Amino acid sequence: MKRRRLRHIKELLKYIVVIGFVFIFIFIFLSLLVNNMNDSAEQESKEPRPSLSQQMWEYKPLVEKYAKQHGMEEQTNTILAIIMQESGGNGTDPMQSSESLCGEKGCIDDPEESIEQGISFFAWIYQQAEEDEALAVQAYNFGPGFIDYVRETEENYSEEAAIAYSRQMYEEAGKESSVYGCRREEAEELDACYGDIYYVSSVMSYKEAIEIEQEN
Repeated sequence: MKRRRLRHIKELLKYIVVIGFVFIFIFIFLSLLVNNMNDSAEQESKEPRPSLSQQMWEYKPLVEKYAKQHGMEEQTNTILAIIMQESGGNGTDPMQSSESLCGEKGCIDDPEESIEQGISFFAWIYQQAEEDEALAVQAYNFGPGFIDYVRETEENYSEEAAIAYSRQMYEEAGKESSVYGCRREEAEELDACYGDIYYVSSVMSYKEAIEIEQEN
């Protein structure tokens, strides 16, 4: 009887060990599966990093030079990102500064003059925006009137404020005869065709890409 009981106990222990290994294997398998699913979800949620042009990098010394003159050294990468958003570094007016200088496009045909004027204008609106970077960046696209609009309605920049301001300016200009063309399909759906309502998010995406490349 004792031998039979011992044999039964040994067989029971074997089953327990086998079942234990099976549970461990299942646990490890499920953990790996969940981790892979999370990694895949994170990859899908991340927007692709925007590409950066060689022309933009070639302008970096000029940007650093004029940023220093205007006390904007800490905004160097933001300014480079604005160049990417405005022109990708192409053309004779890479910061699209003509309108801030003479009120119309095409009056600047020298890249250095464009960068000097662009940084001077950005430094001014940055001060007007009380160093609210996002507000200053959007005002670079919309004009300084956007800063007054935000100060009257909100405390800081928001994408909702950008959409509302764009819609207001577009409506005031007359939708049918407006000189403003919608740059994005989403903006057209919102009747917000003045400027670029997603200018800040685009510039910040470029800025992030610039900082990542500088780290590598």
